[in-house]
Amino acid sequence: MTIFNRFIQYTTRNVAGKIAVSLYVLADTFFISQAVGANGLTALNLVLPIYSLLYGIGDMIGVGSSIRFSQEKENKKKFNYFTNAVIFGLIAGLFFTMVGLFFPVQILQLFGADSTIVMVGKAYTQIFMVLSPFFIWNQIFNSFVRNDDNPNLAMKATIYSSLFNIVFDYIFMYPLHMGMAGAALATGVSPILGLLICSKHVFSKRSNLHIQKMVPSIKKLVHSCQVGISCLIAEVSSGVITTLFNFLILGLAGNIGVAAYGVIANIALICVASLNGISLGVQPLVSECFGKGQKEDIQKLKKYGYITSILFSLIIILIGYVFTNSIIALFNSEKNMELYNMAYIGIRIYFLGFIGTGINLVGGSILSSISKAKEAFILSMLRGLVLICVFGILGAYFFGLNGIWASFVCCETICMLYTLKATS
Repeated sequence: MTIFNRFIQYTTRNVAGKIAVSLYVLADTFFISQAVGANGLTALNLVLPIYSLLYGIGDMIGVGSSIRFSQEKENKKKFNYFTNAVIFGLIAGLFFTMVGLFFPVQILQLFGADSTIVMVGKAYTQIFMVLSPFFIWNQIFNSFVRNDDNPNLAMKATIYSSLFNIVFDYIFMYPLHMGMAGAALATGVSPILGLLICSKHVFSKRSNLHIQKMVPSIKKLVHSCQVGISCLIAEVSSGVITTLFNFLILGLAGNIGVAAYGVIANIALICVASLNGISLGVQPLVSECFGKGQKEDIQKLKKYGYITSILFSLIIILIGYVFTNSIIALFNSEKNMELYNMAYIGIRIYFLGFIGTGINLVGGSILSSISKAKEAFILSMLRGLVLICVFGILGAYFFGLNGIWASFVCCETICMLYTLKATS
């Protein structure tokens, strides 16, 4: 099979899987907006950064460890990376379980919720955070199955678990009238299904993944996270952006402004997921080629990844502009004109940043896979923390809401220039 055919195989499966993940968050948004209204949408948007953190930790441990797994020549050491990732994934997940179990109100307040939003979002926050270990494990298992040459099963695990979430979102929230708690339960249980499907590969004869008796190794974890930390920052960056924008928008436009941003953020989640799917499709192939010293194939994969991400970005922008009204209507069941006006302008500005996003995600994945951890880290910090915070605060101060939307575009564009130079 040619390197191009393998690129198509890996990319299509990862794009489908990542879109499926984002769809179940979108399903939460849609059903909550219909059943609970703007307050429910605001509560959901305030805790979205926690999802980003859970996925980011799972990806940092899972993708980082699986990259080391792919590069390792000795079988015993390969197996240790998988076992080590599973152990530390559980430890991290249990920490979030305890926080969610005992401090759900404080979590919501930390992210800017008033007493009304706390009342609406408390059960949702508590339920999904209690199930945190499964979110992290699901990311770890999926990364290893994908890197162990079974991207098809990894895709199926993601799609089926997402479909489960969407169906049970409806069942729990409507026939069973469980409200926000029902949405959280459907979302929290869905990664368990993904784990079970991925386990089919782990325990099969063709698998190179085995759980072994071992003392957890901090050294192996750090070694893995050196190349996986860019995945954490990439995921957390969306949480940082959401949190920062929520606070800035609360000061400018109140809860309705946050609800409007909730529409943009959740649609953006699908867009970024498709672009991230391209980067995750490239990652195991570049890691494999790097381990074998196949520099020419790495250059081909870089070109394929960049071209594909640009095409996807242009399609996303076109859809955003053509179907702006329809997108907003999906989440504006109360037909709030103030929400509509904010979201309309926001979509048309914010979506222009996706060209840079696609290049940055693919480039960051390539940098991690060829052990350029320093460059990948710098890129992630610029995107997720430094530039977005600077542009967000300055944009809000000088241009209000429009400045907030434009800050995303400015950040991704500048980072794109760094990415192209770092991967040249």
